[in-house]
Amino acid sequence: MRVTILGTAGVLPDPQRAQSGYLLEKDGRLVLIDCGSGVFNRLAQLSLDWAKLDTFLLTHLHLDHVSDLLSIWAARWLIGAPETALYGPHGTREFIAKLLDLFPYIRDHVRATVHELGAGEIWDIAGFEVATLAMNHYVPTLAYKFDKKIVICGDSEPEPALVDFVRGSKVLLHECSFPDSTSAPLHTTPTALGQLLASADVEWLVLTHLYPQAAAQSEELIRAVQKHFPRKVTVATDLQVIEL
Repeated sequence: MRVTILGTAGVLPDPQRAQSGYLLEKDGRLVLIDCGSGVFNRLAQLSLDWAKLDTFLLTHLHLDHVSDLLSIWAARWLIGAPETALYGPHGTREFIAKLLDLFPYIRDHVRATVHELGAGEIWDIAGFEVATLAMNHYVPTLAYKFDKKIVICGDSEPEPALVDFVRGSKVLLHECSFPDSTSAPLHTTPTALGQLLASADVEWLVLTHLYPQAAAQSEELIRAVQKHFPRKVTVATDLQVIEL
């Protein structure tokens, strides 16, 4: 399995970072998790067969996680690949229907099958075993665990159930939106994340969804987390590749 981190920023603009997006590859299948602003262009930097990019998961329905979705679907339609499958939390079906109604030229050419996922479920999606966990954010938000190896979280304040959910995983991608000095309602700061994961059985924590004030303090973020979680901790960069 290969994971390409396409975007690592939050809502505020960062010249070095696109918004959230993660591409999974296994046995010739491609799955895109989230697709915020800039993810379309990041995908264009890869040697990618766009016709194979037919499966999409959304952690939640905030703009910085979905804004490039229709651009990708339109591009696939124009190369003769209109079929797509989308998975997301409760509300995804209505959200997509309303979004497509705003762009009938896309709606009339794209054939999207939308599946809504609940928490605590296990699905077979594009050859991956995908487990779900509810996170704690402003809107319904999920974390996804793929083949019991990697967990990709949506935005959230520290969620205690995550400790059991990640047990035995090799990699956890978790937001660290702000440094400790900044108030972060329903988001995560490094010390709080380290305290949450102090007893977690996961080999490698990758910090992502960074607002500029967090991105400017990468080493400080890592040190703050490792005071409580003394394992491998790194800060994600756009186009970083993780092989599992």
